This record gives sequence, C-alpha cells and structure tokens, in this order.
Amino acid sequence: MKNLLLVILTFYMVPAVSQEKEKQAILDEATLLYNSERASWHGTDIFMAKFPEKKDKIGGYFSYSVGKLHTCLFFDKETSPNVLATIAFNDSFVVEAAEVNSNNRKLNTLETDYYTIRQKALALAQNDSLFKVYNNTNLNFIPVIAGNSKKVFVLTGPSITGVVVFGNDYLIEFDKKNNITSKKALHKNIIPINYSDSENEIATMHNHLPETGEFITATDVCTLMLYSQYTHWSQHLVLSKKYVSVWDCAKESLLIMTTEAWEKMTKD
Repeated sequence: MKNLLLVILTFYMVPAVSQEKEKQAILDEATLLYNSERASWHGTDIFMAKFPEKKDKIGGYFSYSVGKLHTCLFFDKETSPNVLATIAFNDSFVVEAAEVNSNNRKLNTLETDYYTIRQKALALAQNDSLFKVYNNTNLNFIPVIAGNSKKVFVLTGPSITGVVVFGNDYLIEFDKKNNITSKKALHKNIIPINYSDSENEIATMHNHLPETGEFITATDVCTLMLYSQYTHWSQHLVLSKKYVSVWDCAKESLLIMTTEAWEKMTKD
C-alpha cells in the first residue's frame, strides 16, 4: 500500500493551475490556523507556569500572527479588557526562546479586532443550534485576520488522547466593522480516527461530501499538522467525488490527484 501511494503521488498529481492556486490557498490558511493553535498551546503552558497568581484573573486568550511572530495574548475579565501577558514565538516555536511580556496595558487596535470577533463567535456558538459539542471534545475558536478578511474558525479538538478529530468545524465571517456576515459548518459530521502505538498504522483517510468541497480543507490540514506527530501515520487521504487529496505527514506537503486516476491505479 505504501509503495502504491508513492507511485500515485509521483505520476498522478493534479497539474491544473486553478487546482494549484486553490491548494496554495488551503495551505496558507492552514498555516495561519496552525500557528495560532501552536502559540495557544505553548502560550498557555508558559502562562500557567510563570504567572499562577494571575490564573483567576483570566477572562480568556487568543493568538495572532504578525509576520513571523506568533503571539498568545491573555486578557482579564474587564468589559474593556486589559492585557495580563503576551507570549510570542518565532516560526520554530522553541519554548525557551519565547518572549514573555507581563506589562499591564490595553489592547491595541489589531488586538481589539481579534478580541471582538472571537467574543462574538463565542456568543454565537453558545446560542445557535448549528454548533454542536460532542463528548470528550472541546470547541476551539481561532480568529484569523488577513488583509480585509476577518474570520473565526471553530475546530473540534479531543480532550482525551489516542484520537484525532476531523469535522464538526465551522467558519464565521465578519465585515470590516466586525459584524457577523455568514456562518456555516465546513464538515457536516464529526470524524474521530483512533491511533495507537502500532507502526502498521501508516495511512488513514476520510471522505468529503459535496457540500464540504472537493479538496482537503484548511481545518483538516491544521489538524494533521497539530496531531499527526503523535501517530505513526505517514499519509492521510481525503476522498471526494472528483479528487483525492494526500497529505504527507512527515514532509507536511499536499498533493492532489483526480479520483479517476486514483481509481485506475488502485485497480491495476
């Protein structure tokens, strides 16, 4: 199976420019999501270790990127929140190299936008039946501002070990004044995939319904970047009606081929 996949990846990639552009857009957005979540993971650990006396003051936190600097910001419970601390990372996310700043201040303009859209997304999810929460999972709200685009992605993360969760993810979009303009579920279901210590678990897969789209989603890629390191997976496949997306977990690279080519190769 592994050799077959390598042959497919080599000879049946999607060459069309439009697919390449969409693939790059998926990777770019996935990287923004990954950097935010990685900063939040490490930032939370550092904050709790360095500032245990501020734990009860936390009103929440969010992460954002400016260039190659990825910052996790903790704010207090005031209506107009104050910054409790920021923990900033470069692309390496080396914890020892993190820049920790505990100066008390107000949020700047960019941070206020991140705070506002995240808080509005939280309020929406708490009162809208579109959003679902399953046992042993948590909803993670990831605000992303890029150019004129303001979005909050909602990913489902596991609260237990031994499982990678795809699906049950959402996208909320905002206008320039931080008003909600749209909301939708990206996947229509939740897709938990268990993993173990077995080195035989080299490839996993899930399917996309037409409404999810023909390609792997940015949320799928983000999930794989975050969690595949705990597995023995070498590839994860996403199958749709027209295309097969193949994520290389070790190289963190994406290849896309037509379903027709995939079916031909697997039958030969």
